[in-house]
Amino acid sequence: MSDKKTADPSEIRPELAEVIQRHETTLDKARPKMVEQRRNRGHRTIRENIADLLDPDDSIEYGSLMLAAQQRRIPMDELIKTTPADGLVTKIGSVNGHLFDRSRTRCLVLGYDYSVLAGTQGMFNHKKKDRMLQLAYKHKLPTVLFAEGGGGRPGDVDTMEFIVAGLDCMAFAHYARLSGLVPVVGIVTGYCFAGNAALLGQSDVIIATKDSNIGMAGPAMIEGGGLGVFRPEEIGPMSVQSQNGVVDILAEDDADAVQKAKQYLSYFQGSIGEWECADQRLLREMVPEIRRRAYDVRKIIDTLADTGSVLELRPQFGVGIVTALVRIEGHPFGLMANNVSHLAGAIDADGADKVSRFIQICDAFDIPIVVLIDTPGFMVGPEAEKTAQVRHFCRIFTNAVNATTPIFSVVLRRGYGLGAQAMAGGSFHASDFIVSWPTGEFGGMGLEGAVRLGFRKELDAIEDPEKRKARFEELLAMHYEHGKAINMAATLEIDDVIDPAETRHWITVGLRSMPGPERRSGKKRPNIDCW
Repeated sequence: MSDKKTADPSEIRPELAEVIQRHETTLDKARPKMVEQRRNRGHRTIRENIADLLDPDDSIEYGSLMLAAQQRRIPMDELIKTTPADGLVTKIGSVNGHLFDRSRTRCLVLGYDYSVLAGTQGMFNHKKKDRMLQLAYKHKLPTVLFAEGGGGRPGDVDTMEFIVAGLDCMAFAHYARLSGLVPVVGIVTGYCFAGNAALLGQSDVIIATKDSNIGMAGPAMIEGGGLGVFRPEEIGPMSVQSQNGVVDILAEDDADAVQKAKQYLSYFQGSIGEWECADQRLLREMVPEIRRRAYDVRKIIDTLADTGSVLELRPQFGVGIVTALVRIEGHPFGLMANNVSHLAGAIDADGADKVSRFIQICDAFDIPIVVLIDTPGFMVGPEAEKTAQVRHFCRIFTNAVNATTPIFSVVLRRGYGLGAQAMAGGSFHASDFIVSWPTGEFGGMGLEGAVRLGFRKELDAIEDPEKRKARFEELLAMHYEHGKAINMAATLEIDDVIDPAETRHWITVGLRSMPGPERRSGKKRPNIDCW
């Protein structure tokens, strides 16, 4: 009979107690003053944001016991209190697990902690990033970066005898390597400068709260370069960065930013089984009978898509074109549409850039594209050419034609010239189908211009202004009749003219008619342009 005492599974031995105690120092409850400061600034802590992003009880944290490399100048006890995780919280967990199979929800999160040395990039948290980003690449994990912070950290003195400039750091290269392999989301909820911004700018999509500031240099670097003294609020505010296209999605606050990140990721996780949509007959009245009257294309998008499924990207940039991720019968789609409320739907350089990059994102991850066309063509004139439009506009052709994801085009009203061809994927017959609503009208260029150019001599020869105008209207009516959607369908320049209420049917049946995406072990395309 053994006299050994039965082990008590609830007993905490000293070595375990030490580990538990150290882990507790990393939690928000160990730093109530920090939590209060975040609240006073209108933000949550990084751990609160990550907890909101990831599914409950389904994540693990890497490198939580790491501290700043400053033991030579700061006592260990103070470092433990003030530099938990060296200012970078990194986890792997599940996102949107309630909607999708768990194997499709795994995600890597990198979260800079602004309460630790202003969210700067220390030598050890660079090492942590390298470790985590290599795991993301190896296991093809969608990656979310909370990028709030001030860039490089000069105060890490422990490694000075081994490191001079640290420019052999691989974190930026590792992050860039994810482009086109997995969805990469950047989130900013405050100040984001220098190295933090250099990571952020590589993301597929940037989500930022309205009070954020983003810049490739913060106040210290600007002043050090002799370029003046600025407050951080003056550098890259959202009034600038949302309109120039840097920020894709503007959020009200931290909670809204995280919610939009979860929604964005969901489109790349697959289809959902439950959905609702508006009465599709409403589409029949959304394009006005009066041809020159503008209308709100976003109402058409909201009606066409599943209810509540529209997530618009870059709404304040390239405003002549709307780009959005949507669902139709639960299936994810990229949708782009001409906005006739701006330049009558003409495509300018910014709009072309916006569309081109959107096509890259959709194609990289096999998201089919729906195109709603109503454009008089591209912008013309000397001022337009000052924007390098020849190059910018042609990006649409090269990106669309070389994409292999399905493209389904629907002409709402005007399908004129090169602009309409570009929107349709490079040619009307480059689309996997192209149909028109009954309001469709077509021509090699705007019909008014075609009449003025083609019949100039005849019109100029008519001396009476009223008779000249009457003849112009007669010729124009003839061209409109010739360019009607029904005539386009009769010559198979488009595939059909449809009842607008049947648009969803065409899209969903069209998708089922396409072969599924190829199974790949690597990337479909080398990368997605940062711009």
